[in-house]
Amino acid sequence: MTDQPPPPGSYPPAPPPPGGHPVLPPVGFAGAPLPREAYTPWLTRVLAWLIDAVPVLVLQGIGWGVLVATRETVCVTDPSEFGLGELCATGTSTLGQTAFVLAGGAILAYVIWNLGHRQGTTGSSIGKAMMKFQVVSEKTWQPIGFGRSVVRQLAHIIDGVICYIGYLFPLWDAKRQTIADKIMTTVCIPL
Repeated sequence: MTDQPPPPGSYPPAPPPPGGHPVLPPVGFAGAPLPREAYTPWLTRVLAWLIDAVPVLVLQGIGWGVLVATRETVCVTDPSEFGLGELCATGTSTLGQTAFVLAGGAILAYVIWNLGHRQGTTGSSIGKAMMKFQVVSEKTWQPIGFGRSVVRQLAHIIDGVICYIGYLFPLWDAKRQTIADKIMTTVCIPL
């Protein structure tokens, strides 16, 4: 037996990371920057956002619907000398207020799960998975994790504060990034 190492290329390939196959960074010709078309188009991102918004709108509609449908009217007869007659006031019921608060809690839980946990661990929220793209780190080409995904969502506030122009950046940016993507060093890539 010899103590020589095996010839190059005969080593077994490294196993994939836990949770699936490795996401390899896309490479341009001879290390050149990727073309703009390698990143997810703006309209695809908008459609994914709309899909992610549907459960929020449904839950909010249910909360408002119960709040409005269960309004209560209370009438009191005025016994004073002014003879105002019967005075009535309409307000929300306890059931309506409870349903509204529960709907708000359900919305918060859904958003944290979908845009924090799911997007952070897999790279795709429900909408992004349906539109077949994911958010990954520009440096590692891996999903960004729960914490960074939540911070990325909060960074979208900057996109909106400047008259929502930050959301339009992918229309002209070379990597189709919003301002939040630039801050968090993330890109959206097709699956």
